Amino acid sequence: MIRLLKTHFLLNENIHLLAGQVVRFGITGGLTTLINAGIYYGGIKWIHLSPLLANFIGYLVAMITGYIMHSRFSFRGHGCQDSHWQLLPRFFLASLLSLAGNSFWVWLLVDVMHQLKWTPLPFMIFVTPLLSFWLNRQWVFHAHSDELTASEL
Repeated sequence: MIRLLKTHFLLNENIHLLAGQVVRFGITGGLTTLINAGIYYGGIKWIHLSPLLANFIGYLVAMITGYIMHSRFSFRGHGCQDSHWQLLPRFFLASLLSLAGNSFWVWLLVDVMHQLKWTPLPFMIFVTPLLSFWLNRQWVFHAHSDELTASEL
């Protein structure tokens, strides 16, 4: 019975910690996504940049903002004791995957399907962040005793 209560308490604690991370990630990710989307839209609408260039510039600004906010807010207390020099390369790689995802949506919808230039925005706002949360939680800001294997990712 005591073991069952301990398991229940740990499960509830883990769910509580995960819920807090999801909420904080949503706030931070929402802000960085809006930064990226705003720079993308402003770049194509007012500066007349190519969609891929506008997406890349938005990505750079959002990545820098995201690293600072995620490391200090979203995943604080997640157990990762790594230095910024260890975290930054992992964050950068995870962020590059987000850039690749957003670039894919831009390429597919604007270049291949010839849709309106704003059509990638829903995918950039709702789809790409799911991958980003998972990578950041499981790989970037996770407590690493050893490097994760590909099967653990």
